[in-house]
This record gives sequence, C-alpha cells and structure tokens, in this order.
Amino acid sequence: MENEDWASMSTAELWRLYDEVTTVLGRRMTAEKAKLEERLRKIEGTAAAARDEERPRRPYPPVLPKYQNPKNPSETWSGRGKQPRWLKAQLRAGKKLNDLLIDRSSAQRRRRTG
Repeated sequence: MENEDWASMSTAELWRLYDEVTTVLGRRMTAEKAKLEERLRKIEGTAAAARDEERPRRPYPPVLPKYQNPKNPSETWSGRGKQPRWLKAQLRAGKKLNDLLIDRSSAQRRRRTG
C-alpha cells in the first residue's frame, strides 16, 4: 500500500487497519516470545544438568610455611601469593629469600621423635 492510498482512506478505515495490524503483530509477538522462552528453558536445563554433573573439587593439602620473619617468628609466608610486607622490608634491607627460609630438618626431627 502506498501513502496515496492511505491519504484517500477515511479515519474509520484507517482505525480498522490499525486494529488489524496490532492484532496480527500481537499474535506474532506472543508466538515468538513462546519460542524464545522454550529455548531458554532448554538452555537452563542443560546448564543445570552440566553443573550437577561436575566433579567436586579435590581437597588440597595444607601448604606449610616456607619463610619466616626473623624479627617476629609468628609471621610466616608459604611462598604463594603476594609477598607480605615484612618480607618486602627484609628484602629491601638486603636479605635474600634463602636467609629467611625455615629450617625444616630440625622441625621434622622433632615431629618424628614427638
């Protein structure tokens, strides 16, 4: 339909055409919405099933500390993650990481005998 045809139509005819168009569009939108909701249900179902089938995470053993602050022996670091402030200060002061290592041989002997 061209604009000239619309211009020649009466107001009543235009309203009737408007009603027909909105009715058809409403039906199509409802049908499309139903299709999309069904697809979403299928996607959510497969995602939930995949989550349920995942293996539980294996337990990791506790990580023992590897380095110790000589000024405060209760401050330790395992060597993983961000370096603690006390370690950075010791390194800036000229110490090496090897200087801050915890002596494992004496601790292991104590554990075996105790």
